[in-house]
Amino acid sequence: MKTWHEIRRFPLAVRLLLVNQLGVNTGFYLLIPYLATHLTENLGMSAAVVGIVLGVRNLSQQGLFIIGGSASDRLGARGVIIAGCALRTVGFGLFALGDGLAVLLAASVLSGLAGALFNPAVRAYLAQESGERKAEAFALFNVFATTGALIGPLLGSVLLLVDFRTSALTAAAIFAVLTVAQALVLPARRVEPSKGGVLADWREVVGNRAFLAFALAMVGMFTLENQLYLLLPSGARQATGWDGAAGLVFLIGTLTNLTLQLRVTRALKQRGSRARWIGTGLSLMGLAFLPPATVAGTGSAGLLDAVPLLLGTLMLYVGIMIASPFVMELIPGFGRPELTGTYYGIFYVVSGIAAALGNTVVGWAMDTGEDGAPWLPWACCALFGLASALGVALLHRRNALPTPSQTAVPAPA
Repeated sequence: MKTWHEIRRFPLAVRLLLVNQLGVNTGFYLLIPYLATHLTENLGMSAAVVGIVLGVRNLSQQGLFIIGGSASDRLGARGVIIAGCALRTVGFGLFALGDGLAVLLAASVLSGLAGALFNPAVRAYLAQESGERKAEAFALFNVFATTGALIGPLLGSVLLLVDFRTSALTAAAIFAVLTVAQALVLPARRVEPSKGGVLADWREVVGNRAFLAFALAMVGMFTLENQLYLLLPSGARQATGWDGAAGLVFLIGTLTNLTLQLRVTRALKQRGSRARWIGTGLSLMGLAFLPPATVAGTGSAGLLDAVPLLLGTLMLYVGIMIASPFVMELIPGFGRPELTGTYYGIFYVVSGIAAALGNTVVGWAMDTGEDGAPWLPWACCALFGLASALGVALLHRRNALPTPSQTAVPAPA
């Protein structure tokens, strides 16, 4: 009830963006997790071709965040969000209608480009519309995103009982509805872009050493978040001997997020600096991988062996709840309000590349650990979290991070 009351206190635009994120994650996760299976089992493609299709989608999104951010600053976040949702409607529709490699690659490019457009634009719009209450807005954003990430796979598994095309068309329909809703309801705002060119904007942001150091320090947060889809589900299946145990990871996260996210953010916002809580959250995220390490490779499978893993999962989600809203709140404070979208875009490019390297390390540790060191990937994750926390602490000591007053982006006229 308190969460609902808090939602109603935000402007209509913020409320729509929250619902939008619920729809975005629902549509995404009801399709993408099952795409590789469709390509291999239904279309008979090789693992190499599947890797190309999935890699193109990921590269199109991660590599073009900067385009979406700049477009948001210069053309207005509203139009970029609508265009992104429309493109994903087309991309997911192509996944449903096309079986050829050329069509699938086009679908991957369009769906990836769509994410590159609306992800930074949504965050820039949210930061601008929520003013001094950005931390609470991003906390609610996490709640809706996590809920969508749970609903999506559940809905996708049901739709797959019909066929993959039904899932893809449903996902496309969700994004079509979001496109129309935002075109009708999301307010248009006057845009005053930076006086220089786009390249000048990029040089200004990339030249901000404090911002780049902060983005690199977030490698731990993004790498460890990704383990919700890699290491933790694998550990849950090994600990219980039950393939469905991976679903417990998402269920715990969603329930924890729904009940605690807003309360945690509101309580911590009034106590201590943002850097302190970001560092605390990152540390807790790293320490979350130590309990599962104690039962890794034991060879037994039962409920008792799952307890350390579920405890680690809970710690990881709480760490994300502590750190993530304040990370999103700080980003606009590194530069001028006119470049808010560009800062979010480049932040996701830099931290995304760093997290990709981090995931490569974790994957190597998982393979290496099979030869007698099953604790190795869990230890690597713990080090990532603690190293990121240390990086944030050093930036805070050097006064390189914005203060809350600097992060207050005025709402556009």
